[in-house]
This record gives sequence, C-alpha cells and structure tokens, in this order.
Amino acid sequence: MNAILPRPAYEDSLMQIIFPDDERAFDGANLNVRFLAHVDGEPVVCAITAEALEDHFGAESALEAALLAAFDKGRQRIRSVCAEALDQNNGEGVVLHSGLFRVEGMEPDRGAAA
Repeated sequence: MNAILPRPAYEDSLMQIIFPDDERAFDGANLNVRFLAHVDGEPVVCAITAEALEDHFGAESALEAALLAAFDKGRQRIRSVCAEALDQNNGEGVVLHSGLFRVEGMEPDRGAAA
C-alpha cells in the first residue's frame, strides 16, 4: 500500500521560504521558542508559544528542556504551519499560537490518507 505524503506547505508559496538548521532558542521572558526562517533570502525571527508546544507537541511543562524537546519532535509540522503564516503575512515574523494549529488550511497533513 502506498501512503500519500503531503508536500510541505511552503512549497506552494510565492516567496522562497527556507528554514536553516540553526539552533532554536528558548525565550523565558515570553515563554516561547524562537527559530529562524529565511524569506526571499532575508532572515526572519519566528516563535512558537509554550502553550502551542504543550497542546500539540507533547511538552510536559513550560520548562526550557521540555519545550525544546517538543519543538524538536514537531519541527516539520511547526515549520510547515509557520511557512503558511509567513506566506499569508508577506514574510513578516510570526508567533505561532496554539489555535493556529487548528485553523483549516494551516496543516498540510490534515486529511492525508495512509
């Protein structure tokens, strides 16, 4: 049986969106994890909230180690949703909140057949 694997959302973007494998960074003051995207060659700082990492990626707490582990676990999906958000806001930095992962069209893997 062949699985239908979705393409990353950012492949459909009109902008070139690349996520380098740079380290992600814990931001304790804002309770999020920051990471970098390159949009049309320009660096753009993005972030995902602790709440989103707890709700969707299994972070057991808002402690640094738990959030970074959850980010690593969900890196592909986080990047895909981030790219959709970047595409929609013309490449401005985004903070990914929990509700964004429930928005129709923000998850390319929703409804994929296995």
